[in-house]
Amino acid sequence: MISAQSIWKDVVKIREQSPLVHNITNFVVMNNTANALLAIGASPVMAHAEEEAEDMAGIAASLVINIGTLSPPWVRGMKKAMMKAASRGIPLVFDPVGAGATPYRTQTVKELFVAALPLIIRGNASEISALVNAAGNTKGVDSTQSSASAVNAAETLSGLYKAVVSLNGETDYIVKGKEHILIHNGHALMPKVTGLGCTATALTGAFAAVNSDYYAAASHAMAVMGIAGEIAARTAKGPGSFQTDFLDALYNLKESDIAELLHTGEEK
Repeated sequence: MISAQSIWKDVVKIREQSPLVHNITNFVVMNNTANALLAIGASPVMAHAEEEAEDMAGIAASLVINIGTLSPPWVRGMKKAMMKAASRGIPLVFDPVGAGATPYRTQTVKELFVAALPLIIRGNASEISALVNAAGNTKGVDSTQSSASAVNAAETLSGLYKAVVSLNGETDYIVKGKEHILIHNGHALMPKVTGLGCTATALTGAFAAVNSDYYAAASHAMAVMGIAGEIAARTAKGPGSFQTDFLDALYNLKESDIAELLHTGEEK
């Protein structure tokens, strides 16, 4: 079971160690995710070129792969970085953005998983379902399902790849085999801002860099996301101001905020 104390311990480690998080992510969210990593205390690098992806993964504390804007050169860079991360034993966090929307996306995920298996997979219900079977449908990169409807798929995916699955939605389910940690934090404005799901993946990479218990790291990341969202919503007037207030909430996050707002549960 996670607690405010265990979450705060990881936040302090991130701020003290400033782990280098190597992101191969999409054009839409590079600025958002880099700023969020800086705000929590990590050190982001966005390096997708095939020529340097392997070298960058060679010095990073964790690797985050996000397939939001795919192209063959990027996929080749992802493969090289993933293989390097696996050889070094650093955490690999994978975001199958839009999996199920097109055959190319779904097939690319399968090919990348041949190169190296992720330790944490973070996605919405439609994406997680699409990685397991053809039943998952997406609307672009948005989910058409509730997170609760994809828990069985998350369990299957976790067992298949021996990975932690971070299934996100109105309630976040962090799944390890048949075990679940539920995070009930967040705010209705969060889905109105492009890239906050991708931001959750990047923050997961930061937490995994300082905590080798990836079940706990993924849970801590999602709790911090939700709590920061609730704090930001207190002052935001809409999606625009929410983005900046969210970054400020991450930067100014205190243990007392976590203790006050954390709303979680555990299932087996």
